[in-house]
Amino acid sequence: MHLLSVENISKSYSEKVLFDNVTFGVQAGDKIGIIGVNGTGKSTLLKVIAGLEPADSGKISVGRSVVMRMLAQDPVFEPEETALGHVLGGNTPRLQAVREHAEVLEALALNPENAGLQERLIAANARMDELDAWQLESEAKTALTRLGIPNVMDKVATFSGGQRKRVAMAAALLQPSDVLILDEPTNHIDNDSVAWLEGMLQKRKGALIMITHDRYFLDRVSNRVIELDRGTAFFYEANYSRFLELKLEREEREAASEAKRQNLLRNELAWIRRGAQARSTKQKARIDRFEALKEQGPKASSGKLDMAVASTRLGRKIIEIEHLSKKLGGRALIRDLSYIAVPEDRVGIVGRNGSGKSTLLKLIAGKLAPDGGSVELGATVKLGWFSQEHEEMDESLRVMEYIREGAEQVKTADGTTISAGQMLERFLFAPAAQWSAISKLSGGEKRRLQLLRVLMEAPNVLLLDEPTNDLDIATLTVLEDYLDDFPGVVIVVSHDRYFLDRTVERILAFEGDGVVTQHTGNYSDYQAYVQRQGAERQASQQPAKTTEAKAPERKERPLLKMSYKDQKDFEQIDGWIAEKEEALSAIAAQMDAASSDSSRLQQLLGDQHALEAELDRLLERWTELNELAEQIAENKNGRG
Repeated sequence: MHLLSVENISKSYSEKVLFDNVTFGVQAGDKIGIIGVNGTGKSTLLKVIAGLEPADSGKISVGRSVVMRMLAQDPVFEPEETALGHVLGGNTPRLQAVREHAEVLEALALNPENAGLQERLIAANARMDELDAWQLESEAKTALTRLGIPNVMDKVATFSGGQRKRVAMAAALLQPSDVLILDEPTNHIDNDSVAWLEGMLQKRKGALIMITHDRYFLDRVSNRVIELDRGTAFFYEANYSRFLELKLEREEREAASEAKRQNLLRNELAWIRRGAQARSTKQKARIDRFEALKEQGPKASSGKLDMAVASTRLGRKIIEIEHLSKKLGGRALIRDLSYIAVPEDRVGIVGRNGSGKSTLLKLIAGKLAPDGGSVELGATVKLGWFSQEHEEMDESLRVMEYIREGAEQVKTADGTTISAGQMLERFLFAPAAQWSAISKLSGGEKRRLQLLRVLMEAPNVLLLDEPTNDLDIATLTVLEDYLDDFPGVVIVVSHDRYFLDRTVERILAFEGDGVVTQHTGNYSDYQAYVQRQGAERQASQQPAKTTEAKAPERKERPLLKMSYKDQKDFEQIDGWIAEKEEALSAIAAQMDAASSDSSRLQQLLGDQHALEAELDRLLERWTELNELAEQIAENKNGRG
């Protein structure tokens, strides 16, 4: 079912083109991820689609009965609104019934003897029965609890910014909509909540358009990707991992086309330099052709972040934590934690929101004092602190002035000196943008600038508190590469599972009530450990099976054998797979040769997709047949 159409929309700010002539449609079941470097207009595109901001040109057409709902980065609430009240704030009869029931219960809790309220409760219960709305109330409370809002009747005005975003997300998920638009839904929620949200969106039947920099999340939820790059939108019918493959193929074709264009340009340049004796029509045409070839050059690259590793020398003693404890508001966050950092340590800190992760970083940085135990830093330690609490920036400063406050230049690991301007260029701030006021930057660009400021000061211990919030995938990819070569210690709080898997080798897990456990490995290793522990606990609680119950299973093992077709396929399938792989290689070579012929490329792309689908089918069949062969072998051994 077609839900909305985006037709030739364009948007610019000042002289900067965010996107130009973007056209696409949205069908029921589409789960579209929008990606691109910060400042390319991703959030603006969402606002234009949602009707919150006008396009400079083009139009958005939405079906007559289509309901669109958007989760904004900065949601707005009524002054006296409760968390549950906001989630149930829609105008459908069921939502109104659930809201009335919740309000009556809250009033009765304060005045249980009020006869009028008791009568209202009876009427509210009857209305809930009539509309079968009990499940909706349960789902609303479950969503809020899973997103870290257990006190559902608390007023939103008392919540932090992150809590408000989670309340708005619960509302967006539960209130009916045909098109759901999410801007950074995984920011400010912990790993367990991200996994729950992932499952909710995978099951969702309506269309989804979202911006997220969580690559695991994007890979598992999306089935289409729109990449904004230098004002142009590129479309991919793929999840994130397949998008990377398709983008690489596209850039290889563009590189081949550019090489041919450069050769033509050299020939034309040689002719121009020789000079034309007479301005004949033919010679004028060649001059025009030369000018046209120059204009066809590739757009300035969207940039590839490159951070030279720079740090101060680190001594033998780094960080020593002994029997550390800390309470806040009478609640134990850390009990008896001991940890000694070693050179090139990579530590990930995980746990539910509010469990004390950021508190531990503040204790290490000396921003908080412990209640018990100690934190000692070595004499040579130079901390670099990148906080999730956005640093107050003087937005009247220019980008270059802000960076120079940290350092005019920095020395890299090989002794090379890099100026502030060069580092800004490596961080995708073009020379013209370096003298722009910070106030003109997008939120993500400001975060990128703050990260560069931290690294320009050449720390040897990095404390990163939710570094993946608001940073685009390109920045995160290079930050990960930077951390690979960083010679110091990195301690990171993050809910981004991909980032943790990519960067850390030890986990400190906040498990509640001040308990912090230590685990060797990355986040996936830790998750596997947690799942094994859960399975073992579950197995220990189940009654042991008797030997009498097991004996018949051994006697009744069926005799397995391949059918005639299975046997023939099993003998030939390796050859079939090899043929498809050779055909794909041939297609790739033809695509390289036809890089400047768009119609031929489209035909070859269709052939390539058909071959890939056939190869996938053969590989699935190969797996099925090999598993069957193994079962037959095991069956024979068991009978023997």
